[in-house]
This record gives sequence, C-alpha cells and structure tokens, in this order.
Amino acid sequence: MTLNNKKVVVIGGSSGIGFAIAKSVAAMGASVVIAGRSAKKLEAALAEIEQDVLIYPVDLTQEDSVRDFFEREGEIDYLIISGSSVRSDAFYELALADAMQSMDSKFWGPYRAVKAAQMADDGAILLFSGVLSRRPAPGMAIVSEINAAVEGLGKALAVELAPIRVNVISPGLVKTPAYSGMPDDQREAMYQNTAQSLPARRVGEPQDIAEIAIQILTNPYVTGTVIDIDGGSLLV
Repeated sequence: MTLNNKKVVVIGGSSGIGFAIAKSVAAMGASVVIAGRSAKKLEAALAEIEQDVLIYPVDLTQEDSVRDFFEREGEIDYLIISGSSVRSDAFYELALADAMQSMDSKFWGPYRAVKAAQMADDGAILLFSGVLSRRPAPGMAIVSEINAAVEGLGKALAVELAPIRVNVISPGLVKTPAYSGMPDDQREAMYQNTAQSLPARRVGEPQDIAEIAIQILTNPYVTGTVIDIDGGSLLV
C-alpha cells in the first residue's frame, strides 16, 4: 500500500495513537502535517520520525487558530483527529465548567476542524470516540456522552459531506502517554487487570490502532462506520 502524493493532516499526532498513525503514513510516502497544542511535544515527535514531516501548533478550542491552520494547509486528502483533553469524575462531583471544557475539546474541537478543512472530493476524515460510548462506567458519564456525540457526528457527516468519507474509530484501553500521570504500579495494574478481563487477553498498543486507521482511510467503500478496536471490551 502506498500513500504517495497524498496530503495527510494528523491533529493530536505528537504522541500516542496519533503519532503512530503519523509515523506510519509518513513511511508510506504521504506528505504529513502533525498538529497539536504543545510545541514541545510536536518537536519531540518530529525528532522521532525519519521521514520529512511538517509540524504546526493548533488549538482546536480556538476558532481563529483552527481557521488559520487550515487556510495555510489548503486542500488535504486525509484528516485524522485523535488528540483531545477530557476531565472526568463522579457525575455530581465534576464541575460543570470541566464537563463543558471536555466537550469543547473532544467534540466541538473536531467539529471546528472538519468545518474549516478543505478536503479533496475523494478524501476521508477519521474521528475518534471510545468504548465508553456504549459501555459506560461510574465516574465517566461526561466521557460516555462525548464519545456518543462524536459517533453521531461521524455518521451524520458521512451523509452530508459525501463523497468525502467519514468514519470513527472507537478504541478500548490503549497504552498511551494519556496515563503517564498515574503512578507506575497503578498504571501497570490497570493494564494487567484489563487484559485479564478481555477476550484478547491484552490491552491495545498505538500501532494496533494505526494499522486499522490506514485501512479505513484508504478503503473507498468504508464510510459512516464506527469501528471498534477494543480487544472485545463490548463483549464482557
């Protein structure tokens, strides 16, 4: 498979799943732009990728930042939006401002990006939700709500923006820097306990998601879908 002469924008591509996707498509010959809020993380990502890629800061919660970014990029073939920042807590404990900020980051952020992006007619957009959309957990109501909203947005856009294809990946637990703030022993215990409960008997790696993401982006018959890559989380 080749992505020669394809322009790919990965927002949230400086770490985790987004970085794995950016690195993979760059190795396949794509012209890659990695965007995110942290200039430091973007520079670190650039240093890790052997191919030539571009990096630009963008803040999806700021309409001006989003507009300026996409005006500069012009027409693109594939848009991947994997990064977001959410806060969670028990429903009665989570401050409304924190809930709204999470919605602004993970739902309205991608909404702004898709609205501003200049997509090629045969292009594709890939959004990210998560297993909590259909398998809620205590203390995660806001994340469940946001993930479900992203999945609804993806399906609606697949109809309205056609022939541009729009799909959503719903990952289960994946080993990413999102959990780097946890104590090492607690993080490893979480991974091990989750793995034991899953039919796959393992938690995900960023490359697991990247491989499927590329297939979804490049398959011209896939649109309006929510793809579960969760080790069987929805079954148990």
